[in-house]
Amino acid sequence: MDQQQKPKTKIEPPADKKMQRTSRFPGFYNLDVWERLDKLADWYPLTTKEKWILKNETLTAEQADVMVENVIGVFGLPLGVAVNFRINDKDYVIPMAVEETSIVAACSNLAKLIRENGNLTANASHAVMEGQIQLVHPHDCDQAVKDIAEAKERLLLLANKQDRTLVNLGGGARDLYTRRIETESGPMLIVHLAVDVVDAMGANAVNTMVETLGPVLGEIAKAEVICQIISNLCDKSLVKARVELNCACLKSTTFDGHTVADRMVKAYHFADADPYRAATHNKGIMNGIDAVLIATGNDWRAVEAGAHAYAAKTGRYRSLSKYRIEGDKLIGEIELPMAVGVVGGVSKLHPGVGLLLRLMGMPSRRELAEVVATVGLVQNMAALRALVTEGIQEGHMTLHARNVAYSAGAIGDMAITIANQMIQEGRIRFDRAREILKKMIAHKQDAPENGQ
Repeated sequence: MDQQQKPKTKIEPPADKKMQRTSRFPGFYNLDVWERLDKLADWYPLTTKEKWILKNETLTAEQADVMVENVIGVFGLPLGVAVNFRINDKDYVIPMAVEETSIVAACSNLAKLIRENGNLTANASHAVMEGQIQLVHPHDCDQAVKDIAEAKERLLLLANKQDRTLVNLGGGARDLYTRRIETESGPMLIVHLAVDVVDAMGANAVNTMVETLGPVLGEIAKAEVICQIISNLCDKSLVKARVELNCACLKSTTFDGHTVADRMVKAYHFADADPYRAATHNKGIMNGIDAVLIATGNDWRAVEAGAHAYAAKTGRYRSLSKYRIEGDKLIGEIELPMAVGVVGGVSKLHPGVGLLLRLMGMPSRRELAEVVATVGLVQNMAALRALVTEGIQEGHMTLHARNVAYSAGAIGDMAITIANQMIQEGRIRFDRAREILKKMIAHKQDAPENGQ
């Protein structure tokens, strides 16, 4: 009996369950940690051990000792999940490791608004990373460029011999070209090696290749080789994300939706024209991006460097995101380099990273890049909306007040009570939290005597 003749009861339930799988978790923030983990088990079949790994420190000191030098312990960050995301018609629960309040909440809340009133799409290009070989004092720059071009195929073959595994997976060195730059040390020839790194971040593979080619290129160009290193400005590995959102749903207590959208566009124009504002605007984008990169074991510093360099590609530091209004919709877009990986490195050494990638559905490098860029755009959009309506502090300070109360020594409901009082007073300070806490403790101690 062929597959089409099999009883439907054997194949339909799994398919139906997959169709019903959603990242929309109403009331998720109201649950305690164990309840949230139980809820996530509806999304991904977490074992008790895996729940324990996520709830507690996912990396032991012994494991850390293999990863870096002079280990004395493990430093933790809060690990949350952004829910409600639907990107390219696929739902995601997105892990975010971040210490700053309101980031996870802002992403989740705006993602909910978008899934109900708009859509999110993203597209990443191939994973091409570039390495650079710096050649100084060439005997004849023009001749060196010609000689290197003639040796291109031989050089690519030599590069690909350095990583047969990558080549067998469909990747490897794809192109080699030369740029001439003027510096304070005189003219230099910079040779670029473009490498398809497939699903890896690729730094080790690229660095090995350029270090192998360096001496050969030095001989060809009759030049001194100084540096051989990967570039984090991977502008051949770009990712684009786009959000379309009905303006009407952006309304606040003060402004109608179209006015809010118009104010958001004007705020973007401010960031695009002024590097002082652009720095903070783009930092907001990286709030979301870095949190996902850290949780998935990626080099967030490399992505940060590439993103900020790309923001200055016109010769002036500008906004990474763009906004405009088309009819009754607000359109937000972002484009930036994205060097991420999902195989090798930390994903193999860190037990939590592997588990979190599985929670995301084991995305390819390309898919992860799309998710990361989308989170950055959504986080930026949420911040802009808050900035042009009630102000950035209102929601942020509510969470910050709780942190202040906890740092003053309050716990549980007492911390929430103190936070609420400070918010009402408009005095969210450590000394005020301590003062309220002392009065609450004194009152509690006096209560039995007063009741007798």
